[in-house]
Amino acid sequence: MNFPEIDLKKIKTISINTRKSKVEIGNLVKLWEPKNFSGFLNSLPKILKASDFNLLIDKIISARKKGKPLVWMLGAHVIKCGLSPVLIDLMNKRLITGLVFNGAGAIHDLELGLWGKTSEDVAESLETGKFGMVRETASEFNSTSILAAKENLGLGQALGKKIASGKSSYKKYSLLANAHRLKIPATVHIAIGTDIVHQHPNFYPALSGEASFKDFKILCEEMAKIKNGGVVLNVGSAVILPEVFLKALSVARNIYGKVDNFTTANFDMLPQYRPMTNVVTRPVLKKGLGLNFVGHHEIMIPFLAAGIKAKLNK
Repeated sequence: MNFPEIDLKKIKTISINTRKSKVEIGNLVKLWEPKNFSGFLNSLPKILKASDFNLLIDKIISARKKGKPLVWMLGAHVIKCGLSPVLIDLMNKRLITGLVFNGAGAIHDLELGLWGKTSEDVAESLETGKFGMVRETASEFNSTSILAAKENLGLGQALGKKIASGKSSYKKYSLLANAHRLKIPATVHIAIGTDIVHQHPNFYPALSGEASFKDFKILCEEMAKIKNGGVVLNVGSAVILPEVFLKALSVARNIYGKVDNFTTANFDMLPQYRPMTNVVTRPVLKKGLGLNFVGHHEIMIPFLAAGIKAKLNK
């Protein structure tokens, strides 16, 4: 029995030039070089989350000095909160050695890097069936899977190359483009049906899946390196990236043996089951350290970055 399927060729698209975007370049975080921020950190009580926060910063600095991975897994909200400049600054200082995205995060990064704006008003556009119907975003993102197939690239690297090689004056704000420039692995892990580009008739599910699967294998290889001092942060991904991380770690342990004695930390606006279980608890159950911080990304991540730089320069 064949069930009826909708014809996506009937989709009516809109232009990103007419779409209302909630995040533009002027909204992004401004870089701040702390003068005596380490003094503030030292003044915090040595109990509970204040103690954990200083401990995480120490673990990050230790990992950097040992040449161990500093992997940041990013949910889409991190980019929508305007935090790309502070993360790029950390990348330039080699305080991020790997980036992991879900599909939505990569889409926001692409839009920001090509057009200097992102994040539509979902409630408003959903009402009229225009949610996710920007043709330029779908065209640029979906065609990247063809580039990935031709050049045997992962989806993250292909997106980074596409943005970096373009003429947009906004590409300096793209995490993926900067990862390509700095030769930092950036992987994108899609779940078909979850992202706006999957709504368009120019979506290539086979090619996109193959490119994302290549990224999974790249991430598995990176996970083998986190033993004995690496740090993995999950910032704002409630489901997909904690699940991907758990599987990638299992693959690394299956092939390379013991991968333990590393630090994980989760940052989100409220406690969630999968990040707490699959990032903070299970991976470091026998050996290692798992930490959790609750707070708004637009405050917590600049705060963390300032703390890292202050202690590193101490």
